[in-house]
Amino acid sequence: MSGMDMLRDAAALAPSPVLECDAVTRMYGERIGCRNVGFRLWPGEVLGIVGESGSGKSTLLRCLAGLDAPTSGRVIFQDEDGAVDVHALPEPRRRALMRRALGIVHQNPRDGLRMDVSAGGNVGERLMDRGERHYGRIRDVAVDWLRRVEISPERMDDLPRHFSGGMQQRLQIARVLVSGPRLVFMDEPTGGLDVSVQAKLLDLLRNLVRDLDIAAVIVTHDLAVARLLTDRLMVMKDGHVVEQGLTDQVLDDPQHAYTQLLTSAVLV
Repeated sequence: MSGMDMLRDAAALAPSPVLECDAVTRMYGERIGCRNVGFRLWPGEVLGIVGESGSGKSTLLRCLAGLDAPTSGRVIFQDEDGAVDVHALPEPRRRALMRRALGIVHQNPRDGLRMDVSAGGNVGERLMDRGERHYGRIRDVAVDWLRRVEISPERMDDLPRHFSGGMQQRLQIARVLVSGPRLVFMDEPTGGLDVSVQAKLLDLLRNLVRDLDIAAVIVTHDLAVARLLTDRLMVMKDGHVVEQGLTDQVLDDPQHAYTQLLTSAVLV
């Protein structure tokens, strides 16, 4: 076998990025939401996006998750059947993709849960979206996932509005992960929770992401959350990425002046 053949074989065996952000820009009139952002996310990798309020991190996340269309640029997702441009898909196909292969954990769990449906029903609905119709199997899987996120199966038939904020967030995580998405987006997943509740939720998230080998993009203003959960970090300011690299490297040896301010806790 020639050297060129060996290179071609190695390339064929190499994993494809699960997500590719290609020069994504989102404008609001003259105001920049995010500009010319590009990166690749690999299977099993967790990317953190950090910055102060108004830095553009949530705008970028909404473009990546298919919720807002970029003004220019492309978001490419590696689906089971090949690469697709998320925002070029017809609306029904894009929504189907989001139900089947993508997941979003919102900062406010009420945005990701159906508050008038039982805890078990919230989890079971995602299985039905994947085509499961056997009631017994749906219920068994829902019970298993409630246990995995540390919610007693005895609360299976309770409505989420009767849960604490931390329990609602754990239920939202179960609802998102039960369908086995390849990629999960998380927007300030511990925001608004008490410190003790945050710690338990972070441990839960870290273990689930590792055990399920999920690729994830996490937006947070909390650098401790970023250090605990992410492999790689992007720092945003005024809609631009000003620094990126391995998480520990960026946080321990920041190169950009803005990142140095963030890590020294000058900015909140």
